[in-house]
Amino acid sequence: MTAIGMCFPRTYPAALVTDVARRLDRGGADELWIIEDCFFTAGPSLVSAALTSTERLTVGLGIVPAVARTAAVTAMEFATLEALGPGRFLPGIGHGVQSWMGQMGVRPKSPLTALEEVTTSVTRLLSGEEVSFEGKTVSLDKVKLDAPPAQVPPILLGVQGPKSMALAGRVAGGVVLAEPATAPYVRQSVEYAGSPEGFVVAVFAAMCVREDRRTAYEWSAPWLGWRIGERPPQLTALPFFDEMKKLYDASGEAGLVGMPSDWWTAIGAFGTLDDAAAHIAGLAAAGVQHIGLFPDPEVEHGLPQLDYVLELANRKNR
Repeated sequence: MTAIGMCFPRTYPAALVTDVARRLDRGGADELWIIEDCFFTAGPSLVSAALTSTERLTVGLGIVPAVARTAAVTAMEFATLEALGPGRFLPGIGHGVQSWMGQMGVRPKSPLTALEEVTTSVTRLLSGEEVSFEGKTVSLDKVKLDAPPAQVPPILLGVQGPKSMALAGRVAGGVVLAEPATAPYVRQSVEYAGSPEGFVVAVFAAMCVREDRRTAYEWSAPWLGWRIGERPPQLTALPFFDEMKKLYDASGEAGLVGMPSDWWTAIGAFGTLDDAAAHIAGLAAAGVQHIGLFPDPEVEHGLPQLDYVLELANRKNR
């Protein structure tokens, strides 16, 4: 059964995480996904707070940049978080935004090689191995965790390009796909990964639920127009993308507001609760096991969406 939860955007105050986690935990949601972006709040710290303030909630980390910490420190962080909430932690690693990596002086010559070395090394360390390795990014000399986890969580790679997806299929336990994850994009990504057995697919689904569709569409149209201009693979995988872009180019945000409701439902959890549930069902049919609904990044607009997250999670469990 697909787990349903909420994302904790990078713009939310750190101190809010325990209240959000508790509300999700007590209200029947399955998960909370912590977003780490430079230079906002630190993901592992927020995950720790969420795990220790809840009883059953799974907490995902999406994602730590591969080179922002050494592989040994990342493994230590992951082992510690798994110990704080055994079986309730889902770790994610990604390339990180390369301009941010450059600002910190850690930008690798080959992000793909760096991600492979870090993922492989962290996986081996979490498995209790003593690791000596000299690579282009990772250097380890007889490193072994004192307390590796009894149950090693699957490492999910937060990636999107075909080569990175193929890497995830080779060296990781799954992927975590950024918003707006769409069903065609999920299928495409798993295909790029080689469709390995037991591959975990987690996604962030863009969310805006209102009492009526038009209000939700009007609120979300500026964001969607911006994303259309970026041409992300999450959207270009949609069969109607070219038609949608033409509509936007010709009529702007008003054109998006008036486009077919099934297009909006394919893109995200937009519209009414029933529309959001239909989007979730489409992702589940595409093979998604974990869905983090991504609310508005402004707290005053996004936090009220938590009640809708709970309603959607409880619908699934009925």
